[in-house]
Amino acid sequence: MAAGRALAVNAPQTIPADEARELVDTRFTVPGMRCAGCIAKLERELPKVQGIEDARVNFSAKRVALRHVPELDEARLIEAIEALGFEAQRVADNPLGQDDADRRLLLRAVAVAGFGMMNIMLLSVSVWSGAGGVTKQLFHWLSAIIAIPVIAYAGRPFFASAWMALSHRRTNMDVPISIGVLLATALSFYETLTGGAHAYFDSAVMLLFFLLTGRALDAMMRGKTRAGIGALLGRMGRSASVLGADGTIERMAAEQLTPGMVMLVAAGESLAADGEVIEGASAIDNSMLTGESRLESAGPGSEVHAGSINVMAPIRVRAKAVASDTKLAEIARLMDEAGQSRSRYVRIADRASRIYAPAVHTLALLAFVGWMLAGAGWHQALLISIAVLIITCPCALGLAVPAAQVVASNALLRQGLLVKDGTALERLAEVDCVRFDKTGTLTLGRPRPDLRGLDEEAGAIALALAQNSRHPLSKGLAQALLANGVVPASVTDVVERAGEGIFARFGGTDVALARPSEASDHPMSELRIGDRRIAIHFADPLREDIAETLHQLALMGLHAELLSGDRKDAVEAVARQFKLPGAGGLSPADKLDLLNKLKADGHYPLMVGDGLNDGPALAAAHAAIAPGSASDASQQAADAVFIGERLIPVAKAVQVARATMRIVKQNFAFAIGYNVLAVPLALAGLVTPLIAAIAMSLSSLIVVGNSLRLARAA
Repeated sequence: MAAGRALAVNAPQTIPADEARELVDTRFTVPGMRCAGCIAKLERELPKVQGIEDARVNFSAKRVALRHVPELDEARLIEAIEALGFEAQRVADNPLGQDDADRRLLLRAVAVAGFGMMNIMLLSVSVWSGAGGVTKQLFHWLSAIIAIPVIAYAGRPFFASAWMALSHRRTNMDVPISIGVLLATALSFYETLTGGAHAYFDSAVMLLFFLLTGRALDAMMRGKTRAGIGALLGRMGRSASVLGADGTIERMAAEQLTPGMVMLVAAGESLAADGEVIEGASAIDNSMLTGESRLESAGPGSEVHAGSINVMAPIRVRAKAVASDTKLAEIARLMDEAGQSRSRYVRIADRASRIYAPAVHTLALLAFVGWMLAGAGWHQALLISIAVLIITCPCALGLAVPAAQVVASNALLRQGLLVKDGTALERLAEVDCVRFDKTGTLTLGRPRPDLRGLDEEAGAIALALAQNSRHPLSKGLAQALLANGVVPASVTDVVERAGEGIFARFGGTDVALARPSEASDHPMSELRIGDRRIAIHFADPLREDIAETLHQLALMGLHAELLSGDRKDAVEAVARQFKLPGAGGLSPADKLDLLNKLKADGHYPLMVGDGLNDGPALAAAHAAIAPGSASDASQQAADAVFIGERLIPVAKAVQVARATMRIVKQNFAFAIGYNVLAVPLALAGLVTPLIAAIAMSLSSLIVVGNSLRLARAA
């Protein structure tokens, strides 16, 4: 608190109302976060700093996202974090920019601790077998020579974290671990120095080995989600050939590209930016965005995205979005921000962690004083207090939530669903009914034309016209014609008239792709070749697995209905086909009212929608999911986003969320039960530091192992 007020002196003291709305987001890596108490401290104290609006912790990625006024620069934000006792580094715009030095340090520490443990255990076996006298003392000294440097090196992750916490007058779970290890080492060295009967170097080193192993496994488990980000961003082109204004071609790194540049994309090359095809026709492998292996046609006017692979022929693409603004980078950010900072279960762990350190230290002190008063002597009393410190480490409690949520998020990612926040899993587990939008949700949202009325010449003319238009129907028509191998005709005097269509000349004949002469309830265009009129009808195809998805939802007891703003007859046709109750012609306010009524009646609705008109409903629902093709507003309002043409990720999301909450509750039950059983045994002097180290480490590994079961849930 004091640190926050101290920093506020240097921050802007008054922020005008118009500037207060112009907030920016900056993310930092905070590797020193070890427990739920760290989450609580960062999220509670940072917003108290003048100029910081909000602090959001992603414990899985060891990051904190700050929403703040632009006047607070990076250095002052880092100062605010460090004032709370945490080291911080700016996260690069590319989520892969995070240094994995912390993970490498853990793996090296595990190796060193493992080497030391094996050698010390070999020496200890001889002592346990009855070696005495000079031999026993020699083995104790050899153990000390191995153990002390091993503990000094392998214990750095715990010692550094504990020192940072204590130097800022706070505690974390690494403080009692460090005290226990150092006390056991110091007592063992004293025993060795004075020729005592017992030394506990094996306990101290084994404790470090098991703790480091659990922490390394946790880091690798968290890394699975980041590996998904790496695999995704690895598809993005690292460079592009750029056509200059003078006709020269320059190879530029993806980070140097700017909107408006023209990229020459060769066959087989991966795109380095989002853009629009301005010349050439090809087929695009867009599987990393859609999840579909089917190639998509691309010609002038077609939108293409970074990471897509140009398969067939060279094309020229005008860049629209580059670097961190690409759709691929946005998906990566959604993946990267899939944390659990607002989780109700994390808040439970928060409250437990706040009382943990003082409670454990008090128990250890009481154990020491009590056994001293009982006449046990300082040596035995100290051993018992060390065992209490070690066995009560809340590693299992700290891992109970993040371990389950990270594994679950990774499992859903493989199913094509990106979870934006860990609380989404809690809310998805609670939903008891589902409401679907139709267009763009149950349908693909991409009208496809019926080409049966077009002969070879008409198809060529239609393609030539459609390629010169930006209208969504024209783009869909061009893609369909290209996919059928149509070659565009040569047209001249092309003119596009807003609201009317696109007009040109073909061999002396007036041609046009225009609004239909007669009104229609269905999307259509009219191809005109002289006096000839050809109606081109469009249909928005339904997703192929709607029936399967509805069946899976029904098996989970979820009643589904349609809430659509589309025409009532179109909605009724879909409702009849899938025996799905629903209403059409609804305004955004109508949808919002229906969802609020459901909530008022005690229901927990899940809303699945994509359009701007679905934004209020998505925000009001207990949980919300949007397709990857949804508007930005809808994706922002949703808790999760599914990509590709399949709808089944919606059902998988609920299934995995329910399994996650079961695993979380099991983890909590085990962690609490472990402490209820272990603490009395330690206080009673029935547990040695060695047994305490093994028991505490196994409890963490059991929680991690239980969470890994979620990998099969999807």
